Amino acid sequence: MVKVMNTQFLQSENFTEQNLALLEENTQELVSVVIPTRNRPQIVIRAVKSALAQTLPTVEVIVVVDGPDEATVQALSQITDPRLRVIELATNVGPSGARNTGVREAKGNWIAFLDDDDEWMPQKLQLQIDVAKNSQFKFPVVSSRFVAFTPKGEFIWPRRLLEPTEHLSEYLFVRKSLFLGEGFMHTSTLFTKKELLIKIPFNINKSKHEDWEWLFEVNNQEDVGIEFVPEPTAYWHSDIGQQRLSNKGNWQYCLEWIKSVQHLITPQAYSSYLMTVACYEASSRNDRSAFWILLRESIKFGKPRLRDYFLYLVMWLFPQDVRKQVNALVQSFKKMITK
Repeated sequence: MVKVMNTQFLQSENFTEQNLALLEENTQELVSVVIPTRNRPQIVIRAVKSALAQTLPTVEVIVVVDGPDEATVQALSQITDPRLRVIELATNVGPSGARNTGVREAKGNWIAFLDDDDEWMPQKLQLQIDVAKNSQFKFPVVSSRFVAFTPKGEFIWPRRLLEPTEHLSEYLFVRKSLFLGEGFMHTSTLFTKKELLIKIPFNINKSKHEDWEWLFEVNNQEDVGIEFVPEPTAYWHSDIGQQRLSNKGNWQYCLEWIKSVQHLITPQAYSSYLMTVACYEASSRNDRSAFWILLRESIKFGKPRLRDYFLYLVMWLFPQDVRKQVNALVQSFKKMITK
């Protein structure tokens, strides 16, 4: 059961009746922002306010409360902007199910996703809709760089953008350097047409990597193209992100997941994922039973490079904290020499 709660239709400080009329008349330009949330009332308020503060005037914000959560509903009721809609789900369906619900309820032709613990810069949607409307593809999927706040410092990710002839799976999984943040498409930066998301929704049976899986699925469709806004448009708070469902998992799940999407990715991406992402899950928990299993799978069904073997050994030989400290030092040094 879905319960839709409209916030009070009062004029807020940053919103006028003229804006509301513009929103209602320009449905072709309307962007529906979908924010799934559960049991984080104070954090989601920050995300909602950043979505409502966009310079693009034709925006509606849909918060999907994923299961009974009176505290969050009460907190959201204090926001009086008429562009906000709150959908209460009777049961917890997970992030994918909550996003799919928001898409179905959306009035706009365009959809942008925002996680409840992230926030946007004011020009984010304007930059992305400009890129989308000028795209050669019927269904552009527009991402962007973002600012990552981590315990080790502040970084701009991804460090590089997708190359024209590069397979998406290799962009996301095959590293050209030794450190994180090189190739990235954050869920909170994804922007595309509602029509595409209705045709290919998020997989509700996956509790992790559902965003990557969706990207691989749509990237194989005709008239779909990946586009980027080169400048940062969002903020990612990794300290809060440590509590995300997407961070909860194990290497066995990673192994089964990558097998399920093997037909959508390249052999090189297959082995690189196993030797970095799955390896990270195993090595961070010191589960040494995974060492030979992941290595054999990578060699038998993938196409590992010398750098993959090196990264694999580094993750097993050096503790996670040490790797993070080295990464932070390298990134800080790069910032110093580029100033």
